Amino acid sequence: MKVITILTFILINSQALAGTRLRIGWQVPWAIQGQIVQIWKHTDILKKHNLEADFIGKNFGPELNEIALSGGIDVILTADQPAASLFFKDKGWVGILRLMYNRTATYVPIKSTIKTLADLKGKTVGVPFGAAAQRVVVDHLFEIGIDPKTEVKFINLAMTEHWPLVKKSGLNATTWDQFDALSGFDPIPAILEAKNEVRIIDSGKVCALVLMNKEFLSKNKNVAKNLNLALHEAYAYYRKNKSEADKWFLEESKLKDADPRALEIAASYEPNLKNKSDQEINVNFSEEDFILMQKGADFVGGLVGKKINMKDFVSNEFIK
Repeated sequence: MKVITILTFILINSQALAGTRLRIGWQVPWAIQGQIVQIWKHTDILKKHNLEADFIGKNFGPELNEIALSGGIDVILTADQPAASLFFKDKGWVGILRLMYNRTATYVPIKSTIKTLADLKGKTVGVPFGAAAQRVVVDHLFEIGIDPKTEVKFINLAMTEHWPLVKKSGLNATTWDQFDALSGFDPIPAILEAKNEVRIIDSGKVCALVLMNKEFLSKNKNVAKNLNLALHEAYAYYRKNKSEADKWFLEESKLKDADPRALEIAASYEPNLKNKSDQEINVNFSEEDFILMQKGADFVGGLVGKKINMKDFVSNEFIK
């Protein structure tokens, strides 16, 4: 009996020491999220907070949603619209932390006669349909009195097609083939902007989230709090070791022509990289965040014909 008791004690304690194992779904070419993941990979931050991780890297949020619905991941690093799309399925996924703010941008050739968003009236814009970039440019056109349904022509253009199109057209172009402008999300616009190959005429902010499943949270009582601490510490590390984290990110993302200036532009909306002290780092959701995320949910809801309230799925309560 003593032997069994001792073995049981050793087993329980070895499991505790090993920490909670997470399968983290992330997006390989997406800064700042990519640097956070690289910091977790290259340091002992997760281990310090009783966590271990297997990282499942994909290119886009919808790919991670498919894995999530099949039960293949425990944590998702994603933007508001893919998160809303997953919430529509109502399979227990919830938002527990604000991951970061990232930028969308509308841009034109350097020698284009287009100077402002108002000049897009009657023009053709390439944008990845269903992405936050589409929502932002549509909202901003409405705000200045232009009907994006009738006064601007939008054509679906994946982000992977933006860069080759700009490169092929050259610096003397006034349009990119049939497109007068493009709308997309960083880091590609930031890379092109840093190399003075495009001119930004409008930008917007997107709120990205950390998602977990309620069933996993209930089985692992402290996992949300520990991940919160690990995210705080990763931001603190990034603030002090930016060049190193950027280098790790660029090595795995294999983003051609990306440089520190491009990554600085891509991080322009994230306050945690500008704070004067680690104590100011904040990954909670603000009321402004909920307004921003609801716009994403409403946009996706218009596409799928279903209304959803982000506050039913996203909360700061999971880390209290």
